[in-house]
Amino acid sequence: MQSYALIKEIDNGKEFSKLELYNYFEKIRSKDPIVYNIETTNACNMRCKMCPRTSRMTRKISFLETDYYEGVIKQLKPHDKKLWSKWEQFCIDNYGISSIDGPSENHFFLYVIPKVIQLHGYGDPLLDKNIGKVVDILTKNNLESYFSCTPANIEVMKTIEMMDLGLGYLKYSYESTDDAKFKEIRGNAANFQEAYDKTIQVLNEKEKRGLSTEIIITMIDIGHDQKQQEEFAQLSEAFKGLDVYVYLKSEDQQWYRKDETLKDYLQSNKRDLPSQKDDYYGTNSIHWQEFCKHPWMSMSIKSDGEVHMCMEDYNNEIFLGNSYENSLAEIWNGDLYDKFRKDHFDLTPCIKCTEECDMSLVGNKLNNRTKLEILSS
Repeated sequence: MQSYALIKEIDNGKEFSKLELYNYFEKIRSKDPIVYNIETTNACNMRCKMCPRTSRMTRKISFLETDYYEGVIKQLKPHDKKLWSKWEQFCIDNYGISSIDGPSENHFFLYVIPKVIQLHGYGDPLLDKNIGKVVDILTKNNLESYFSCTPANIEVMKTIEMMDLGLGYLKYSYESTDDAKFKEIRGNAANFQEAYDKTIQVLNEKEKRGLSTEIIITMIDIGHDQKQQEEFAQLSEAFKGLDVYVYLKSEDQQWYRKDETLKDYLQSNKRDLPSQKDDYYGTNSIHWQEFCKHPWMSMSIKSDGEVHMCMEDYNNEIFLGNSYENSLAEIWNGDLYDKFRKDHFDLTPCIKCTEECDMSLVGNKLNNRTKLEILSS
């Protein structure tokens, strides 16, 4: 909220020096650490075409243990309710989206994501034996929990246990209502009918027990065409009348898939290739259209306890601290984070943010040039 008006001024042509912007961002950022996500594990049994984990991730599989969470979560503070009310008005005034509007990608981003500690990263939390305990610890510390998972891994009673412990939001990602297509996109472990039946069981148990966890059903938009819209309509119809929040989600981080992967997917499903390659990339998400605020807004804790720039750092390339060795406040206000923030202003070459991310950086705003123009020069 505090950076919004200033960035609009820049977009309208007002010039600021790098030092002015740096000092302003340092002034408005919280000095208390705010965590965007805790990657409980990077273990996964799926082979999703749109995930860099499948073809690029090389780091070891790891899990965080219960004792770790007790110490780290106590370092976090829930958001103030007055601040949340202010945020709701900000969203109405600037994005035209209210909390009572129907499900959509941007409604989810504005009214769910800011509330929660996200418990997934490059793994499926349902494979973590400690996930219920993590939810319990967050609930006891007045922090809302959320994670996304593949419905192929649903264990109904384990899910109900997490709901009973206070899980706020649970997302199941379906990429097709056709088993063959679902397997092609997510891997052989994916099965629509089996996953759908389990989801219905979860919903029935949730209603019977009077649990409040919101179930999110989403499809990632990897086709960007009419057939994708038709598949989403079929998915919406399958869940029509049920107590679920359904939306079509833009694909995160498309840079690494601008190769033959999507071409193969389209051709194998007898879809015509667009005349222009960029026609089947793009986003409707506010998050991906705006510049990256993560260096000043929140941190990401990975499954080995290291702190990295954000969830998108799938190979933990930008190290900012180890939460086993230092407090989150020491890391958040330390020299490595300060350098990282300056890298965003400087558009420092050879870091993941400048070369392997779809998001614009604040340095792009400062220079009034796009990332592509800067890299090309």
